[in-house]
Amino acid sequence: MKIHEYQAKEIFASYDLPVDKSIICRSVEDAVKAYNQLDSQKVIVKAQVHTGGRGKAGGVKLADGEIELRKHAAAILGMDIRGFTVDRVLVGQAVNIEKEYYVSYVIDRNSKSAILMLSREGGMDIEEVARTTPEKIHKFVIDPSVGIPDYLAREAAFKLFDDIELVRRAVPIFRKLYRLFVENDASLAEINPLVLTKEGSIMAIDAKMTFDDNALFRHPKIAGLKELTDEEKKEQNARDKGFSYVHLGGDIGCMVNGAGLAMATMDMIKLYGGDPANFLDIGGSSNPTKVIEAMKLLLSDKDVKVVLINIFGGITRCDDVAGGLLEAFRQIRTNIPIVIRLTGTNEKQGRAMLQGSHFHVAETMSDATRKAVELTKQYQD
Repeated sequence: MKIHEYQAKEIFASYDLPVDKSIICRSVEDAVKAYNQLDSQKVIVKAQVHTGGRGKAGGVKLADGEIELRKHAAAILGMDIRGFTVDRVLVGQAVNIEKEYYVSYVIDRNSKSAILMLSREGGMDIEEVARTTPEKIHKFVIDPSVGIPDYLAREAAFKLFDDIELVRRAVPIFRKLYRLFVENDASLAEINPLVLTKEGSIMAIDAKMTFDDNALFRHPKIAGLKELTDEEKKEQNARDKGFSYVHLGGDIGCMVNGAGLAMATMDMIKLYGGDPANFLDIGGSSNPTKVIEAMKLLLSDKDVKVVLINIFGGITRCDDVAGGLLEAFRQIRTNIPIVIRLTGTNEKQGRAMLQGSHFHVAETMSDATRKAVELTKQYQD
């Protein structure tokens, strides 16, 4: 689970980590009030969205005075950054930066533990540094039974600073950040950049945290910070109804019973030149209500041009499934073509029940996926 920068900074501050003074705002007028509260001529205005690349997208601006603040806040609010609409900005005191550094704790699968990563090349281009000059990024594997004692924190701090006084001040920052990381079941705790100011202070002027979803039950306050996107809301709604649903962005809606069969169905669609709109496993029930809810979910996706229903009747008989489908589609009115493939127990009886209906009935998965792709192309033509 991701949280916003301002939320991460609040958690940082609760662990006595040095962060810049800033105020979250949801309108231009809120930004002006924040500017007056901060009592600083220069402020930074930062978009708050669950994605990176804000600075390069124009979502981070320095404002010198109230007029510039109004201009930047108005421009950033409502901005689209990688598909995320900005609905709030963080207004913070501008900092006189002498040098930028990178510090993070992250779960590393190779070492099966947390690692501390540091670099003297902090800032917007840290990804480029990692790609082109990986030797500039230093990594320390953290033994979970020991944590990060003083000697290890000092060794890490010397990778960033040559001045012994700065090393001494960095050590408690590294240790507090690790404690925050562990105690909150985080999968990432990142400061980019950690800055040395011209006045000699060390502080975090950006903060990023992600959390292990499986541990959120232990952290109700953090779980309460979760903000679902429209697609995540749809996926959550599907889970509440007993479905496994993932939006994929294609135009062939898939309704399948069984996760393995759903994966195979998507592979077949791609093989024949189609593009699956979703992963949807409805389980083994032939309950018409379940089919209706699944169809509503598929049809809510405006990109879906064809629906492919692929059912394997094992314990669930195909004639029962066919009966459930017919009853369900008496209640659902749609002009979208529907291709159905039934196989398994009583498959012939099931297919016979569907003959003469508005469904396109196929005997094999290959026939069904080919038909779905053909119908999609006809729709485009």
